Amino acid sequence: MQFDVTANDGAGDRLDRFLQKHVAELSRARLQDLIKSGHALLNTRPTKPSAELKAGDTISLSVPEPQQTAVEAQDIPLNILYEDSDIVVLNKDSGIVVHPAAGNPDGTLVNALLHHCDDLSGIGGELRPGIVHRLDKETSGCMVVAKHDRAHVCLTDAFAGRRIKKIYLAAVNGMPNDRAGRIENMIGRHPVDRKRMAVLFDGSGKNAITEWKVVGEHNGCALVLCHLFTGRTHQIRVHMRDVLQRPILGDGLYGHPSRQLIKCHRLMLHAWKLAFDHPISQKAMSFEAPIPDEFMPWTQNLYD
Repeated sequence: MQFDVTANDGAGDRLDRFLQKHVAELSRARLQDLIKSGHALLNTRPTKPSAELKAGDTISLSVPEPQQTAVEAQDIPLNILYEDSDIVVLNKDSGIVVHPAAGNPDGTLVNALLHHCDDLSGIGGELRPGIVHRLDKETSGCMVVAKHDRAHVCLTDAFAGRRIKKIYLAAVNGMPNDRAGRIENMIGRHPVDRKRMAVLFDGSGKNAITEWKVVGEHNGCALVLCHLFTGRTHQIRVHMRDVLQRPILGDGLYGHPSRQLIKCHRLMLHAWKLAFDHPISQKAMSFEAPIPDEFMPWTQNLYD
């Protein structure tokens, strides 16, 4: 691909920002990697992402074929809710990790998707599924995954722009003092326990917004419907514990399962509904992950 910089198009821009406008299917991070690796040349010479453009400059960009990922494909069952050549929407089981990491090198959702998908065209230069958002290991429910860079960029932008509707169900220990509310505060890494997140009051952290309402009751414990407007790590778990003072049942990180009113063998958090515009066709889409059996004592009136 070749681009000519003009006074009305590109002059004064950074190279990476110019390319981001003209190559919408690649993320800015990916374009920066291509520039740094010499696949983007300014006036036939390698340069840096921050290079300032002038009228008359010529840019050439080559995108290498995606490489095989080092992650192993594994035949792990998946519950697919929808799939086309651009995305996969699935109902993740509780107990499966999304991405390989220290302590979980395989047996993850990514390993399963690599085996399942035979039409991946590359994310960030690798033949791998594009994880746009994550669910905790013990959280079940709806997830959307991109099959190529363009879908990944569009979905990432939609999540960042709060254009994705996310509805969760959380069974909590006890009954909140109110029946509904809106929580808006800052969430960041816990100052002492680095495995946990916490509501922070020192100006640090990132904005976190959850609207919630009680939709069921069982043995003195509430089922809370949570509408997430942001996607902070452990957002619902932190908001239930730190704000409502009602940790999610089965949450060993933010609560004490052995002391809870109802004993649960899993974290009682389920990503119930997910709605978004398709990243390529822009068609409005909505999905619902069937509610797990563990939630059934709370759900008899949920569809009323």
